[in-house]
Formats: sequence, C-alpha cells, structure tokens
Amino acid sequence: MPLLNWNQCRSYVVTGMLALGSVLALAPVQPLMAQTRNLPDFTDLVEAVGPSVVNIRTVEKVRAGAAGNADEQMLEFFRRFGIPVPPNMPRSPRPDRGPQEEEQQPRGVGSGFILTSDGLVMTNAHVVEGADEVMVTLPDKREFKARIIGADKRTDVAVVKIEATGLPAVKIGDANRMKVGEWVMAIGSPFGLENTVTAGIVSAKQRDTGDYLPFIQTDVAINPGNSGGPLINMRGEVVGINSQIYSRSGGFQGISFAIPIDEAIRVADQLRSTGRVTRGRIGVQIDQVTKDVAESIGLGKPQGALVRGVEAGSPAEKAGIEAGDIITRFEGKVIDKASDLPRLVGNVKPGTKSTVTVFRRGAARDVSVIIGEVEPEKPARRAQAPEAKPPVAGPAQVLGLVVSELTDAQKKELKLKGGVKVDASESTAARAGLREGDVILAIANTEIAGVKDFEAALAKIDKTKPVNVLFRRGEWTQYALIRPMR
Repeated sequence: MPLLNWNQCRSYVVTGMLALGSVLALAPVQPLMAQTRNLPDFTDLVEAVGPSVVNIRTVEKVRAGAAGNADEQMLEFFRRFGIPVPPNMPRSPRPDRGPQEEEQQPRGVGSGFILTSDGLVMTNAHVVEGADEVMVTLPDKREFKARIIGADKRTDVAVVKIEATGLPAVKIGDANRMKVGEWVMAIGSPFGLENTVTAGIVSAKQRDTGDYLPFIQTDVAINPGNSGGPLINMRGEVVGINSQIYSRSGGFQGISFAIPIDEAIRVADQLRSTGRVTRGRIGVQIDQVTKDVAESIGLGKPQGALVRGVEAGSPAEKAGIEAGDIITRFEGKVIDKASDLPRLVGNVKPGTKSTVTVFRRGAARDVSVIIGEVEPEKPARRAQAPEAKPPVAGPAQVLGLVVSELTDAQKKELKLKGGVKVDASESTAARAGLREGDVILAIANTEIAGVKDFEAALAKIDKTKPVNVLFRRGEWTQYALIRPMR
C-alpha cells in the first residue's frame, strides 16, 4: 500500500465523511418517529378527571394537654427530684387542675373521588378511620364537612357524603378489561400536595395481598396522601383505588397496589344501603394445593383450595364437607388458587344455597351448602380428656407419632365413633403441625376406628410419598401431610 501525505489523507477523510453523511441522510427515521407518537399524553385525562378528585383532611378531638402527657410525666419527674425545669420544656396543664376542654388536632391527609353529582365521595377506610371530623376540599378550593356513610376495613373502602350538587362525577371503568403493561394514571395529594399527577403501567393483576381483594399492582408513584385517590386508564375511567405501597423505607419504591373498582363499587353499594358490609362464609380453613398434596390424593394438577379444617356446626360441616377435601369449584366457577374461594363465598348473600364441588378419594362430587355470615371466629376449645390408656408406639413411629386408643368417655365427649389419640408428636409429624392431644380420624384416605386400623393402614402406605392425615383438634377437623421417616 502506498504511503499517503497529509493532504491526501485529509482528502480521503473528507470524502468518506461526505459519503457517510449521504447514507445517514437516506436512512429511514420512521421507527423513531412512531415510538415518539405512541408515547401517551395525559393532559386530556387530567383535564377530564382532575375536577373529580378531592383532598380529604381528618380531624381528631383530643383533650387539651393530652398530646403533652409525655411532657407532663417528665415535668413530674423534675418536680419530684427537685431538678430545675429546662427553659425549653413545654408546661402542659396538670391533670389535677380540673376538667379540660377538647381541642381539634389534624389527624391525616388523604385523597378521594366524587362518585355521584350529589356529593358521594369514595376513599380508603384507613383515611377516615378514627376521625371525629372529615373535611373534603374540591379542586376549586370549596371546602365541605363530610359525613361518613360507612367504612369497611376488610377491603379498605369508605364512602363519605358532602352536601353539594352538580359535582363532576368520575366515569367507572372495568378493571377486568385491564391488561398488564397498559398505561394508567393516578391523581392525589401525596404529602399534602394537592392535585399531584403520576403515571406508570399495570405491573400485575390479581395480586394476592388480602383475603377479599385481588389487587392491581402498578409502578405508578404512590406516597402517603395518595391513599383513596383514583387509578385511571387511558379512556379516563377509574379502574381502581390507590391503597397500598410496598416499601422498606416508608416511601415509594416502584410497587403500589390499587383496589379493583368493581370490588370497591360492590362494597360501596352495601355501605350506601345499609351502612355495613355482609359477607358469606362456610366455616373452613383452607390452604394451597401443593404438588405433593395433589399426588397424594390422585388430583390431576395442583389447583383448588385444600380444606385444612372444618368448624364444628358450620355450614360446611352441615353440608358434609370434610377436612382433606379439595374445593375445585364454587357455583360453577373454577377455584384456581386457595385465595379465590373466600372472595367468591364472601360475595354471596348469607342464607343463599350454593353448590360446592369437592374432590374426595379420587372423585369429584357436588354438595349444597347454605352460606352463613362472617362473624368473629370462636376460639378453639380443647377438651380436657380423662387419663387414657398407655400409649402405643409401633409402626406409628415412622411418622414421628406415638398414639393410643380413645376411651369410651373421650369418644362420647368428642362425639366421635373412632380414632386414635396423639400422645406424642415429633420430627416429621410435628413439622406437619400435629401435636399432643390431637385425635387422628383417618390416614391415607382410610378411616380408622382404633389403633389396629391405624397400624393396618400405616402398613400399606408408600413410605417414599407424603401421607395425608385427617385429625380433630378442639372443635375443628383438620388436614395435614406427613412425610414418612426413612
């Protein structure tokens, strides 16, 4: 290759740059422009929905000086030991100086949105919980004292009423139509900064964080004060109520949760009509169906809700549902995971006759159950049984159990026809949740009348696979899976 001088080099460089410029000028730019055009513009949404989003302030009435109780105790400490009181120490009134007047103190700030033009406002239950006074401020700066219509802690939904007419109500969307990855927007009052707009995408749907709610997960920036504000789709419809964030610092970390609007509206309708929410129950303890459970009972795949326990006298017990059953459908709707069941049952009016499909001993069957009403759970009462016969160890030790026969008195007290009493539970049995005092009713899908039946059933098990055990504890019949020791 011949050597080139500086002028020749410069000529080649200039010629190359001109050629490259020509190529670049001819290169298509359409993809970049298309991406730019597809970026969302939220200005129209803000103008349309913004007037319907309100700021909510709550006030709590406290006795004058109550907030300074800690300071009063410190003052008493100084007085008692004759220590000079620091000049910057607040002198709160002493409690022995007669009755004190109540004073109002700010309690919190949240958000909400207008449901109806005559002043119904939806927000979170935790925003108004414990408040003696609720103040609603509209975007046009009008302020109203609100009346709490009702609040439901289980779903964190509340409805309040202000005396106003002609208000701009939001449009309600369909949360079921939402797709993961679509754009959504939030408006609220984070840290008291009213009418703050943030945006992001739907990160996940049907996120399990509670018994009755399949939350919408987004990456929309949500902070304290956003609670109760609307989550809005690109059609300007409310699809959720911003309710929770996942955070290790107390601030937004890219994960926030919203209550699906269809669930919230269902709750709001009950609050408006009766001031409270009634939910159905059938009285079962449930768990996920694992692969081991599915294999042990012959279920095709791990789905449904495993009945761990049945409450004595509950609708489930009256209908014949047993611990160890797998509930696969409720009113014809497939139970894919355990958390689906309480949501479906909870939405049914108490007293309704419903059909529950259970998988038991290799076959599916339908049972009819009369739905009860959710109420505080009764504490399990453990029967004080009389002294039993000497324990029997034998083959039961392969499961980490020591069992014995039930006396006639024990059977009568527990209203049982058979079973064996657990006198000791160790290793694998203890890890599975069994403990002393439990009564084993069935093992490996075989009902047992006594120790002989128990040992006979145990002798037939495959010691390489988990063994399902049905047992009674207090008023509950429960289910466990024990891995035999090898």
